[in-house]
Amino acid sequence: MKLTGFLGAATALVIAAPAMAQDADRGFNGIYVGAAGGYDVQPNDVGSGVLFDRNLDGQYGDVVRTGSGANAFSPGFCNGQARNQLSPAAGGSCANDKDDWAYYGRIGADAQRGRIVVGIVGEFGTTNITDGVSAFSSTPASYVFNRGIDWEAGIRGRVGFTPNDTTLFYGAFGPGYARIDRAFGSTNTTNTFTGSGKRNQFGIQGGGGIEQRIGEHLSIGLEYVYHQYQDNDYVVRATGAAGTTFTNAANGGSTSGTDFIRTDDKFRWHSMRATVGFRF
Repeated sequence: MKLTGFLGAATALVIAAPAMAQDADRGFNGIYVGAAGGYDVQPNDVGSGVLFDRNLDGQYGDVVRTGSGANAFSPGFCNGQARNQLSPAAGGSCANDKDDWAYYGRIGADAQRGRIVVGIVGEFGTTNITDGVSAFSSTPASYVFNRGIDWEAGIRGRVGFTPNDTTLFYGAFGPGYARIDRAFGSTNTTNTFTGSGKRNQFGIQGGGGIEQRIGEHLSIGLEYVYHQYQDNDYVVRATGAAGTTFTNAANGGSTSGTDFIRTDDKFRWHSMRATVGFRF
């Protein structure tokens, strides 16, 4: 409902804008500053889970076993954040990934030649989305990976077409750079879990939109942006007393512990935004 209301209000504003654009200077040229804000949505990562390295050889896909040799993670996984220590199949539940609002400041420059506009835009801001995956052991216990964005910067080149010098349809693509905040938690109190959480990472951004000039300096618009970052280096190590689940040396395990990683190694989301700019 939040996204529907946002899109409805923003679309109405863009539709009404041409009536106010009669006094606008012609063309899309020069430097501008502005802001973009809207709602961010993540894809549903169906099938996400957790992989294990029991002998610490850097190869994931091992089966963690109990002292009796059974699969310790037979209850399975869910693509979300566990609400308790029971798997959904055993009566527990998982919260869906969190879609949320995002806010960015921007600066850019355009040059128009005929009906074609080329330019560049740089942004800096943040989004409040979180992306989780959970594993469940037969103990029972839950093991939850979460990640979010502390901040994101991006530079996108854009190319567009203007049919009338006041309305611009454009596509954009370029690199992104983000501070990804990774966290881990478990209801297991027997073992100890360690791992470094935050990392700056390069990625990509791409999308397009419509921009409408209003008056001499102001412009508004609607924009879609896709974001993707590789996130495959967050490793959690479980350690503890010899003989506990993750330090059981039977069946090829290691007494030094077991490493965990999440299977979905790409952090990606979609942004639907309203934009506003002031052209000098």
